Amino acid sequence: MSFITADDVRNADDFLLVGPGARLTPLARDLANELGVEIRHVNGPAGGAGNRARVPGRGQPGAEALASVPAVALDDPSAPISSSNLALPPSGAMYRRGTPLAAGIDRGRDVLRSSPPAATAGSSADRVKVGVVGAGHVGAMTALRLAECNLFRQVAMVDVTPGLAAGLALDMWHGSGLCRFDTRVVGDEDPTVLSDCRYIVVTAGSPRKPGMTRTDLTDVNAAVMRSVGSSIAQHAPDAVVVVVTNPLEEMTHVMQNATGFPSERVIGMAGVLDSARFRALVGLTGVAAPSRVHAYAMGSHGPEMVIPLSQATANGRPVSELIEPTTLAAIVERTRDSGAEVVGLLKTGSAYFAPAESAASMVRAMARDSNDVLTACVRSGGAYGLVDTRVGLPVRLRPDGVDEIVTLDLEPGEIEALQAAAERIAVRVAAAAEG
Repeated sequence: MSFITADDVRNADDFLLVGPGARLTPLARDLANELGVEIRHVNGPAGGAGNRARVPGRGQPGAEALASVPAVALDDPSAPISSSNLALPPSGAMYRRGTPLAAGIDRGRDVLRSSPPAATAGSSADRVKVGVVGAGHVGAMTALRLAECNLFRQVAMVDVTPGLAAGLALDMWHGSGLCRFDTRVVGDEDPTVLSDCRYIVVTAGSPRKPGMTRTDLTDVNAAVMRSVGSSIAQHAPDAVVVVVTNPLEEMTHVMQNATGFPSERVIGMAGVLDSARFRALVGLTGVAAPSRVHAYAMGSHGPEMVIPLSQATANGRPVSELIEPTTLAAIVERTRDSGAEVVGLLKTGSAYFAPAESAASMVRAMARDSNDVLTACVRSGGAYGLVDTRVGLPVRLRPDGVDEIVTLDLEPGEIEALQAAAERIAVRVAAAAEG
C-alpha cells in the first residue's frame, strides 16, 4: 500500500495519476482542490514503484496521452471512491483538521488563502505579525494558539513584568518542533515589540476575583487601557485590536478612544466565548456535540447577555424542539454565569482556555478572510434599532476588522431584550468614558 501525500500534489502540474491500491490522504485531497490539480486514477500501474503516483509534467512524454484519463471530481462529495481507485487513510491520526501540522503542509492549506497571488505561498514575507498585550494565563494561551496555527510570521508578547513575556515566549518556541510550527514567538516589557503588528489582542488588566463583578474592575482597568492604547497607536497604527479585558464593553470603548482608531478596528471579544459556552452546555444534554450546536450570544458579556433561541440549532434542528423549555432556560442562565462559575471553582484566577481560544479564533478569521459570522462587541450604530453604544452583535470579520453588522431575523421579544441590554450598557460605557 502506498499513500498520495500533499507533496505529490504540490509536485504535480495539471493532474496527478494514481494507481490501484494507492490511498489519497484527506490533506492531499483538499490541497488538490485548492491548487486545481486533477486526481486521475488508472487501472494499471501508474509507473512508479509500489504503484505510487506518477506525475508527468507539461510537455513531457506521455502527458498528452494521459490527459484522456478520467478525472475524479474532487469538488463532488458524491463522487464514487472505492478501494480500487482512491481511499481514505486507515487512521484519522494521519490528518486531523485543525491540528497544527508541519509548516509546509499547514501553509499549503491556510496561508495560500491569504497570501498575495504573486507571492510565494507560505514564505515569511507573506505572513503578518500579531501581538498580545498581557502575558497572564489568557494572554500566554492566546499567544500559543496563534503560534500553533502557523498563520503568522511572528507572535510578539508584551507585559510590564520584567522577563515574564520573554520567558514564556522562549518556552513556547522551545516546543515549536514538537508542535510543528515555525511562527517565531518573542516577548518583552518594551511595547516597541508591537511595531508593525497587524492584529493585537489585549488581555492586560486586573483579573476578576471571587465576589467581584465586572463593573468593579472598571476604574483600574480603564487606566490600563488608556496606557496600552496609547502605545498601540504609536507602534502599530494600522493594527486591528481585539479587547479581552473586562468589563468588556466599557474597556472596548475606552480602547477605541485611547487609540483613536475607527470603530471597526477595535473589537471586543465576548460573543465568541459566550456562544461557545452555550454550545458546550447544550452538548452536555446529549442532543448534539458542541461542534454541531450553533447559536449567537449577543448583548453584554454579563447579565444583559441575550441568546436568541430562535437562531439556536443543534444538528440543524431548533434547540427548542430538542430541549424542554425549563432546561433550556437554565442553560441560558448558566451561560450568563459561566465566568463566575469558573472563578468560584478555581478560588484564585479565572477562565483562560476558552477565552484564549475565542480571541485567537477571531484573529484567525480575520487573517484568513474566512467570511465567517461571529458575535463580537462592536459599536452598534443604530443596528437592530439600538442606541449607539458598544454591544455584542453578529458581525462579518474581514482582514481590516468589522466588515458589516449582520441582521438576523430575531423575534420581537428578542429584539426588545437586546434593546434593553444596549440601553443599560450605554450608561456604563458613558461612565467609563468620563473616568
